[in-house]
Amino acid sequence: MSKNHVMKMSRLYAPTLKEDPAEAELASHKLMLRAGMIRKQAAGLYSYLPLAWRSLKKIEQIVREEMDAAGAQEMLLPILTDAELWRESGRWNAYGPELMRVTDRHGREFALGPTHEETITDLITNELKSYKQLPVNLYQIQDKFRDEMRPRFGLMRGREFIMKDGYSFNANQESLQETYDAMKDAYARICERCGVRALPVVADSGQIGGDTSVEFMALADAGEAALVYCDDCGFAADEEAATTQVAVTEGSGDGTLEKVHTPGLGTIEAVAAFFGFPENGTRKSLALIAEDGTPVVAIVPGDHELNDCKAEKLFGAYHLMSEEELQEHGLFKGFIGPVNLPQGIRLVVDETLRDSKKWACGANEVDYHYTGACPGRDFTVDEWADLITVREGDPCPHCGAALKGARGIEVSQVFQLGTKYSASMGATFTDEDGKEKPFLMGCYGIGVSRTMAAVIEQHNDEQGIIWPVSVAPYEVSVIALDKKGEAFDEAARIADELAAAGVEVVFDDRAERPGVKFADNDLMGFPYQLVVGKRGLKNGTVEFKDRATGEREDLPLAEAVEKIAAVVADARAQFGA
Repeated sequence: MSKNHVMKMSRLYAPTLKEDPAEAELASHKLMLRAGMIRKQAAGLYSYLPLAWRSLKKIEQIVREEMDAAGAQEMLLPILTDAELWRESGRWNAYGPELMRVTDRHGREFALGPTHEETITDLITNELKSYKQLPVNLYQIQDKFRDEMRPRFGLMRGREFIMKDGYSFNANQESLQETYDAMKDAYARICERCGVRALPVVADSGQIGGDTSVEFMALADAGEAALVYCDDCGFAADEEAATTQVAVTEGSGDGTLEKVHTPGLGTIEAVAAFFGFPENGTRKSLALIAEDGTPVVAIVPGDHELNDCKAEKLFGAYHLMSEEELQEHGLFKGFIGPVNLPQGIRLVVDETLRDSKKWACGANEVDYHYTGACPGRDFTVDEWADLITVREGDPCPHCGAALKGARGIEVSQVFQLGTKYSASMGATFTDEDGKEKPFLMGCYGIGVSRTMAAVIEQHNDEQGIIWPVSVAPYEVSVIALDKKGEAFDEAARIADELAAAGVEVVFDDRAERPGVKFADNDLMGFPYQLVVGKRGLKNGTVEFKDRATGEREDLPLAEAVEKIAAVVADARAQFGA
């Protein structure tokens, strides 16, 4: 094993902070700032200092190893992307204000790439012409840009970030599925090797497009995404894509339509209490205006919410009706329902209510509700659709067991794009029958900088970061308790010998009090610490500490280097190194 260079802490550029920065909310953001790993340049823009950069490079190396092993080839595309390509795909306007747009001195428009579907499709259009050249799987690791309205949470939601994005080109669905599955397996291994506990969840494909998508969610209380999962069968999905079959409660009575005076009862809670059955027995009606201007009433079980992502797929960029719009369409807030719905309003109902026959719902009259309302008899549903946000306790769509809820950080995602880009951009090949067809494409992204933040979110304590060996900036810190003399010299010798044995070592040679050194080394999170002091040397020992467990062990001085090198080697092996 080749000798590593010993980094002396006195020379390390890692300006630490004693207090949590006021701007930081998440543990990862606080700790990276405090440990001297990152510094904010502007909103959503960060400089990566040496410790962070070493970890990022390790994550990138893990990504490269797994991608190469799966048959993908690394390349590099321009960060600046031509607006004309985005117009060809239809995303120049569809992507929205998050697309960071620039104009050159000649008035030509470009975008700083948030992702590179258009660029890669344009690249291969005139290069891959026959099915014999397929499949092809290409990837890059590069800075990306998104003009976030509110950059926050440090590296979790920035305007510039490091991402691995990959794209496959396939001749048929079977081939695409093989590539997609290989990428999904590789992504699972990448998470494991980085020390990230992640669930592969069914996801919405958003602006990327395509029909099939799975994202890897690092479980974390501070995660932005809400997800549900099943311990029994392994199903997991984010709230934007999860489906379920809620067992809804029927209203009371014999099923006869009855109009009931409910003065001032304009909320689900109040109506359920008045009738004496659970909120699940009521029907929540929401009035909205679809993107095309059509008035819509969407109805969901009373104890569930309309899912914004699902609604956007159905209605486009919709909005809830204002007081003026409600009045214009003859509707009354708190008392909207499907019976006697004014003409011209589209009625869309959640699928979970399809078999329900006795509804408690608004009567489209102030201070009145109906009980016993029955679809098909008392009103006509224009469309049944999946509308609700699935929540903890709902039945699993696969096995029926109660779903659990969690929050997660999206660290990576895989998509089957199909012909979304190849068809619109004229990227075709000749198949076995001599026919010209658009490529079937896949897209595979990993947030490299976000993965580093996710690791810290999952691996920290009150003292600081606890790095997994696989992505730690340094594997072992050797701490000299004395500023000079025998202990200092022995610490320097051990650091050199560990480095010669292939261990990545930082040597805390600073003229600081032991307490300061211990605090800084815990904050920076090096997996293993070796403490060398006069008292131990009198007994012929040095103290070895495991940062993750806090366990300490006195090692014989003569055996220390060999034993520590073996511990590090074993730890690397656990992460597939």
